[in-house]
Amino acid sequence: MTSSTDGNAVSAPPPPAPAKPSDLKARVLSALVMAPVVLGAVWAGGWVFLALILLGAVLAALEWVALVPCHRRPLARAVSVFAVATLLVAQTAAGPLAGLAAAVAGALATAWLGGGKDRALLGFGVIYVGAGVAGLLWLRELPGQGLALFLFAMLAVWATDIGAYAAGRTIGGPKLAPRISPKKTWAGLIGGMLSAALVGWLVALVAGAAMPALALVVGALSAVVGQIGDLFESAVKRRYNVKDSGHLIPGHGGILDRIDGLLVAAPVLAVFHATLGTTLSWW
Repeated sequence: MTSSTDGNAVSAPPPPAPAKPSDLKARVLSALVMAPVVLGAVWAGGWVFLALILLGAVLAALEWVALVPCHRRPLARAVSVFAVATLLVAQTAAGPLAGLAAAVAGALATAWLGGGKDRALLGFGVIYVGAGVAGLLWLRELPGQGLALFLFAMLAVWATDIGAYAAGRTIGGPKLAPRISPKKTWAGLIGGMLSAALVGWLVALVAGAAMPALALVVGALSAVVGQIGDLFESAVKRRYNVKDSGHLIPGHGGILDRIDGLLVAAPVLAVFHATLGTTLSWW
């Protein structure tokens, strides 16, 4: 899909080229380098974890502003970065509602100051990234359960990506959303759900959760939610004829390409655990 400078789509893009072996090698190598760093920061918690989350949020916000056309991009970058940084500080000091309030204010400011016909979508990026950050922070900071629940969310989404890729490439079949993401298949979604269910169950067992069997269901549903987040970002990229949100991670594209599913799955899991999950005492 091509677009004019004001963001109006005028034609449909060609389907993406099949993945090359070199792309797969780059993806694997990037994952092997990044995974220990991310897992180490998550395990350490404290300021190390906060620094990782802040870095990821800032990079994601910058990629979003680069993705969505606007009239005053430098100003939109500055405001969106300030907004996600303020969210982190506000939530750490006063809780997730304060953080989300900062995100909403930042979204409105980004949309207004950035301008353009797609200013609403431009501003929504702050809420998209901000809600994910709020969910991740809330999960990790839960007393006694935070590390396990954070790993549940992150590893379930990772397992979804791996299972969907393996099943999609091996089985193929009908496309899941061909106009948005031509490579995704229903077989891939089912493979991702099974992988996420298994990984979620294993994390629950190791963590000593009260109802590990329920983690199978929650893991599978997390896969569906994560795929919705993935499809949302894919739809935005397709609107502007962009293959990747950035070029930061070899084989993966940008940071948004790597965490799009997690940004949606984390707040949904946080809401589930704070409401129905608490009632069921599942963890």
